Amino acid sequence: MTAALLIAKAGPTPIEILPALANRHGLITGATGTGKTVTLQRMAEGFSRAGVPVFMADVKGDLAGIAAAGSDNPKLSARLAQLEMQLDYAACPAMLWDVYGEAGHPVRATISDMGPLLLGRLLNLNEVQAGVLQLIFKIADDNSLLLIDLKDLRAMVQYVGENAKQFTTEYGNISAASVGAIQRGLLTLETQGGDKFFGEPMLDIADLMQTDGQGHGVVNILAADKLTNAPKLYSTFLLWLLSELFEQLPEAGDLDKPKLVFFFDEAHLLFSDAPPALVEKVEQVVRLIRSKGVGVYFVTQNPLDIPETVLGQLGNRVQHALRAFTPRDQKAVKVAAETLRANPAFNAEAAIMELGVGEALVSFLDAKGSPSVVERAFVVPPACRLGPLSPAERQALIANSLLAGHYEAAEDRESAYEKLRGSKDGAAPAKPGSPSQAAPAETEGGGLLDGLGAFLFGRTGPRGGQHDGVVQSAAKSMARTMANEVGRQILRGVLGSIVGGRKR
Repeated sequence: MTAALLIAKAGPTPIEILPALANRHGLITGATGTGKTVTLQRMAEGFSRAGVPVFMADVKGDLAGIAAAGSDNPKLSARLAQLEMQLDYAACPAMLWDVYGEAGHPVRATISDMGPLLLGRLLNLNEVQAGVLQLIFKIADDNSLLLIDLKDLRAMVQYVGENAKQFTTEYGNISAASVGAIQRGLLTLETQGGDKFFGEPMLDIADLMQTDGQGHGVVNILAADKLTNAPKLYSTFLLWLLSELFEQLPEAGDLDKPKLVFFFDEAHLLFSDAPPALVEKVEQVVRLIRSKGVGVYFVTQNPLDIPETVLGQLGNRVQHALRAFTPRDQKAVKVAAETLRANPAFNAEAAIMELGVGEALVSFLDAKGSPSVVERAFVVPPACRLGPLSPAERQALIANSLLAGHYEAAEDRESAYEKLRGSKDGAAPAKPGSPSQAAPAETEGGGLLDGLGAFLFGRTGPRGGQHDGVVQSAAKSMARTMANEVGRQILRGVLGSIVGGRKR
């Protein structure tokens, strides 16, 4: 049984997370400057020491300090004296990632894997435009056109727009206005760095679940200080990663510790302007991913940033100070206090506004899985560095990583862009329902040879209708079989594995 993780102390009483219940998710909230970052770092360090890999986004650039050992300073020494404890300063094993490939290993996803649901939100499409994007993905699947990067999707959108009339009967109306809106959204996404995020090699989630030689979990740190300038790209990426974990990990049941702990910093960006269907899917993933051995911890300033359906799934809570300057702030204080198990020793609602820096109201799940009575406690400082890595330290960590050179070079195999560009120089890709091969010219022998040719290669009827021969029928059957197999390989089920799993 893995030992409990010390997170805070209420006087002499230790406040600990039970690793076996850490996959029941959690919440870290509080106003700016109240100590959320230190709490997050202390929890990540504790999980790492227990052999649990961690993923978290470094929004301000200072979480990467977990990869270096801490050191004494006056404020830290004073807090340790107050808590009557000492620290053995040590670093945690860490892996650095960056969507832009500048401050860590590049992290990529394919267009097909991201899928139309999340892409629609990323492109800020309305319901009608998102429906057209769904049709475009369907047409790509039916024609075995792989969508890997942005140029594949742009080429596919252009192709469908130029041939909209030929797809209307089978797929529905495809308006030029919707196609134009999608293209404009893709152009905007490209300027935000989406061209670097979409592509191959795609991130293998197994690389996020590593331990070092001492059995400590690797802390995966996403450099997000630049990424948060594109809030929807940031939140969509983290949601995609969460869905990948859900889809790929097998059922694990009750474990003595999680397989991975996922910290979702700036969680309000996920739910801001999110359509109800997406919020519902997030709720389902959060509820069900627990059985895969993954704990999800949302980090945000205000508990009202999290929808109630999701908030109800978060069992381990750390509430830092809130400032009630507005009616919404006052409501947030009341909600935060009411969702904690009351302690008769103090008034939680009043305490939330009185907490100092590094102080919090803490309630973790007990051995029975019930929320413990809330305690007013001080968070224990981490043994790693409280501050950023220097550029030289960061580069050395990247260069000495086991994954150095694995993701750095982008790959560009043949996909929709190459096939559609090639079709402009030759024959266009087969439209749904069109023959895959033209009938051969009539032979000079006539008679029996003509009949044999028609039998093998088909014929054209008196009104121009095409009647397939044996060759075309066999070719179509084989093509359908291959298309189905390819289709299974490229099915995007972003959050779709809730209703049916995806195979890679």
